Amino acid sequence: MEIHPGDEEDKPEGAVFPALKLLKEAVSRSKMHPVKVIRTEDRASGPWPLISEHMDGEPRWIHPDVTSTRVPFTRGNGKRGRRDQLHVPASFGEGVLCLIDRNGSYPSACSTVPLAPNELLQTGPLETFDKSQAGIYLIDIPQWTRTDMPHPLGRIIDRPDEHGRVWVTTPHIKHLARLARDGHLAAMPSIHDSWTGKANESLFKPFYEASRKVRAELVDAGGEPYKTYKTRLSIALRLLWPKRPEQRSPFWRPDWRMSMVAEASVRHWTVAFKAVQEGHTLLALRNVDAAVFWTPDDTPPTTYRIGTGFGEVKAKFIQPGEIIPEGDD
Repeated sequence: MEIHPGDEEDKPEGAVFPALKLLKEAVSRSKMHPVKVIRTEDRASGPWPLISEHMDGEPRWIHPDVTSTRVPFTRGNGKRGRRDQLHVPASFGEGVLCLIDRNGSYPSACSTVPLAPNELLQTGPLETFDKSQAGIYLIDIPQWTRTDMPHPLGRIIDRPDEHGRVWVTTPHIKHLARLARDGHLAAMPSIHDSWTGKANESLFKPFYEASRKVRAELVDAGGEPYKTYKTRLSIALRLLWPKRPEQRSPFWRPDWRMSMVAEASVRHWTVAFKAVQEGHTLLALRNVDAAVFWTPDDTPPTTYRIGTGFGEVKAKFIQPGEIIPEGDD
C-alpha cells in the first residue's frame, strides 16, 4: 500500500498512534541498542547519499507479449481516474486474469528483514557476501535472459552508474545469492563497494507480531477502523525515512526503510517465480502487493495461500478486456 504524505504526517505522534508506538517499542526493546536516528549534520556524507527510493526493487513489469493500456474509469463515489487494461494475445490460449493481492506486504517483511542496527561502516570491495553483515552493496547488474519473469532486481536496474553498477540492500544480495546457487544466474555479481554492520533479522519482529495481532482483530469487521489501521501502519513505516526533509520523525534510517521494502519486493518476486516454474503464465508483476496471472477460471496458482492473514493473498478473477481494479475499487 503506497501512502502519499499529507497533513497528518506532520504530527506523527498523534496521527499514527498506536502504530508508531508499536514501532518505537519494537526498536527500543532490541538488545543491540540500535542507532535509530542519524544526526542531521551526518546525513550528507558516508553511505546516506547513496541510498535512493529505487533501491526498493519493485518489479513494475508487464509480460513482453502483453499490451497494457490506461483507460478512463469512474469510481463508486463518482470520482474519475484511469486504470490498466491488459490485452492478452490469442497465443496464450483460453483463460481469465487472476489478480493476486498480497496482504500486509511491508509489515510481513518486518518479520525477518536483515538490518544493521548500528551505523554503517565502509567495508569496501568484498570477495563474497558475508551473511553476518547487512547494509548496502555496489554490484554489477547480473544478466537475466528470461522473458517470463522480470529482472530479480526490479527497477533498481533502471538507473545504473557510469560503470553499469547499482547499489542494493541486503535482501537483494541474498536474493541474488540464492538464484546463483540454484542455477538461475550464471554467477553471483561482484561487490565493488559496501557499507555494512553486524546483521540482525529480528529488530522489527515485535512490530510484525503486534501489527499481525491487530490486523486479525480488525480485518473481519472491515470498514473504517480497518482502513485507518492500514493507513496508519503504512505511515509509521514511512517515517523511517520521511519523504519531506522538514517532516518531524522519531526515526531516520533510510537503510532500514529501503531494506524493508526490498524484502517485500523479493518475497513478492520469489512466490511469483515459483508459480511460473510450475507452469503458470505471469502477465504482470506490479508493486509489492499485486500480480496478475493468466489461468483457468477459479484456479489461482498453488504457490499462493488464500486468506486474510499476513503471508496470504486475495485472488480475484476478471474476464479478458476488463480493467484491472486497484485498491478499494
